[in-house]
Amino acid sequence: MEYTHLGRLGLVVSRLTLGTMNFGPHASEGDSHAIMDAAVAHGVNFFDTANVYGRHLGVGATEEIIGRWFAKGGGRRDKVVLATKVYGQMGDWPNEGRLSVLAIRKACEASLKRLRTDHIDLYQMHHIDREAWWNEVWQAMELLVQQGKILYVGSSNFAGWHIARANEIARARNFLGLASEQSLYNLSARTIELEVLPAVREYGMGLIPYSPLSGGLLAGALSKVEEGRRSSEYLQGEIQEHRVQLERWEALCAELDERPSDVALAWLLAQPGVTSPIIGPRTPDQLHASMRALEIRLGDDVLAKLDEIFPGPGGAAPEAYAW
Repeated sequence: MEYTHLGRLGLVVSRLTLGTMNFGPHASEGDSHAIMDAAVAHGVNFFDTANVYGRHLGVGATEEIIGRWFAKGGGRRDKVVLATKVYGQMGDWPNEGRLSVLAIRKACEASLKRLRTDHIDLYQMHHIDREAWWNEVWQAMELLVQQGKILYVGSSNFAGWHIARANEIARARNFLGLASEQSLYNLSARTIELEVLPAVREYGMGLIPYSPLSGGLLAGALSKVEEGRRSSEYLQGEIQEHRVQLERWEALCAELDERPSDVALAWLLAQPGVTSPIIGPRTPDQLHASMRALEIRLGDDVLAKLDEIFPGPGGAAPEAYAW
């Protein structure tokens, strides 16, 4: 396993993050525990979850699965940099979601209980709350840090100006501010290169890309659809819309003699500012297979071809669209 710092922090995390969104909905508790054991065996120390994951199975279902894994002992909790999220609606009453002081406090206490731990290493705001005053948000986070219930604060799905405003107000309060941003980022979704990624790098934050395979589109979708493995109506539509692009993509991966999913992850790992893409295996075998991406080194010629197939926005703003 390769490791890196989370932005400019001293905190060290694995170059791949174990995403747990499938735990419960698509992986049984037994399989989920086996995946986490396999991840630790591979040296993965960064686990990402959210209080809303597994919601249709019960409030906080995925966090509870992880909590029961920690409860098995064997140093499991000590080996993991644990990240979860706050914002999502966890009940029908007011203040059971979003980012008021009351909502953050209640959500954190509930997550700690479900996760069977006394602290969360990275507490991420799952979305911007446009109706919450930043001084209110930071007051809540500062208190949780003082109480030892969280160590770092992160954001997810923030715009570049949200990141800047949050960090400047945190600075005025003599608070560390945002440690990381978790954003949608992959070869076919490169919008964050305009302003989010530059903001992340300017503030010394880590970047944790989610959906690195674009929902399976970059995982060999053309060949798999012929095998009947990509039959969802949504993905079928995506395949038809991007068929020419995908044909070039999968042909290039064939030339490299690598799986498309591994090349997609390797591309992310090669992008400046990227800390640790999130992988979401449903089985230990899928987890094991993802480790190959760490061994792939894409040359400049291959990276140039990928830019031709999946052109980004043209770089950072404003140069991407102005002089």
